Amino acid sequence: MRILAADDDPVSLKMLETFLVKWQYEVVLATNGREALQSLQEFDPPRLAILDWMMPILDGLEVCQKVRKNHSAPYVYILMLTAKGRKQDIIEGLEGGADDYLTKPYDPLELRARLRAGRRILELQEQVRSAHRLIEDRTTVDPATGLWNRGVTLDILRNELASASEKGAPVSLVLANIDQFQEINTTYGNQAAAAVLREVTHRIRSAMRPPDTIGRFRADEFLIVLPECDAADAMAIADRFRTRVDRKAVDTPEGMIAVTLSLGVFTANLDVKADVDTVLSAANVALARAKNNGRNRLEAATLDDTRSPADPAVHSSHKTTRLD
Repeated sequence: MRILAADDDPVSLKMLETFLVKWQYEVVLATNGREALQSLQEFDPPRLAILDWMMPILDGLEVCQKVRKNHSAPYVYILMLTAKGRKQDIIEGLEGGADDYLTKPYDPLELRARLRAGRRILELQEQVRSAHRLIEDRTTVDPATGLWNRGVTLDILRNELASASEKGAPVSLVLANIDQFQEINTTYGNQAAAAVLREVTHRIRSAMRPPDTIGRFRADEFLIVLPECDAADAMAIADRFRTRVDRKAVDTPEGMIAVTLSLGVFTANLDVKADVDTVLSAANVALARAKNNGRNRLEAATLDDTRSPADPAVHSSHKTTRLD
């Protein structure tokens, strides 16, 4: 572990370095408070620091206080070394942000023990952070595909619609459904279906643009959000998704399985009420057409598809693209 040792007395600093190297620390040295602060403000700072209280330019307490003001930086465990031994000095040091306090002259064995305690605290903090990251992943990421889950994807779509409205730019979405996925699951089993799901995920992602977002929307369905993408480009991109999958067999534990995609495409422009329910409804209508008209195809919804299904004008005009 990297550790910062800061002391303006060269003899004391050399002795401290000797101990730390013997204890197998990677030592960073500073001879004044400014050097110490610079080391602790680096992108990847030492996580342990030993600061002498009395140093030129900035003293140890000032360094400690400035470090604690940066709440976004990695936590640094700070041990203060000083000849001050009064209780009020100890209180001042701890209230200034130091984690521990050791008076000079110090016992090297006591210093080593206190540093070990600091390392244990840092390790526990990392375990807590890892647990938090795991919990966050479980609430935002689909475990089967590694994609955003339905809730996060809908939030992304909502944000992109709002952003597109402000910019006066189009935003498109694609609903991509694995054809006959339930039959694959029933015929070949869960492991084969999972392999198909993972491979289709990979193939779709390989055809996406950098700003695009994909999430798992339903068991056999993906929602892809295409920012600043007009209708023509959306159809071209959706066709790339289809062709990446089109009857190219997937290697599964039960053998090779051919897979195809059906896709529904919708583009929200300034003349479309761009709320999540409206655009999803239209894309669902387009996807249903693709399924009903033979699968392995993409279809685009129109403004008419944003009306109520009971409206007789709905389905009077739509674009169908068959690319078998």
